[in-house]
Amino acid sequence: MLKILLADDHALLREGLRKSFETAGDDVVGEASSGEEAVALARALQPQVVLMDLSMPVMDGIEATRRIREEAPGVRVAVLTMHDDIDKTRDAIAAGASAYLSKGTSFTEVRDTVQRVAEGDTVLSPALAGAMLNSAQKQSANQDLLSDRQIEILQAIADGMSTKQAGRHLGITTKTVHNHCLLYTSDAADD
Repeated sequence: MLKILLADDHALLREGLRKSFETAGDDVVGEASSGEEAVALARALQPQVVLMDLSMPVMDGIEATRRIREEAPGVRVAVLTMHDDIDKTRDAIAAGASAYLSKGTSFTEVRDTVQRVAEGDTVLSPALAGAMLNSAQKQSANQDLLSDRQIEILQAIADGMSTKQAGRHLGITTKTVHNHCLLYTSDAADD
């Protein structure tokens, strides 16, 4: 049974997610309607995963993610948002998010992702990984934006592999895969 905190400013979405998770046998330990409330509840309730929207009042989901990772380091964050752009993805990952999903995703995929995040995996949808790879490839040939290893990792994720599968495929640890993804987002953010 997963312990989940829902953080979204839309009550109807939270209600639907709560019912879906509870039907699947999971425990929704709390609901937050703002980023600030999400941070306070994550600290107090210590869920396994916070399912976080990015567009919220008082404090956005990126800052809330950063604060949760600082103040409740055992709590993992999975982003579920309507924003499908690379910059938001990079910012969320750099803030400490372990997954990034679009609100167009099915509940089955959301639950699978939350489960994988609770188990320590990092999840990017293949479409977002592919978009990040395409963006990196469009950079000037004179810039060493990505290492060969980072390109291999992004390609594996774009091909639909989880970070664990990519690690096994490339003969490296899941932590190494995650660290290379963070290096990519940090390098790209510095540009």
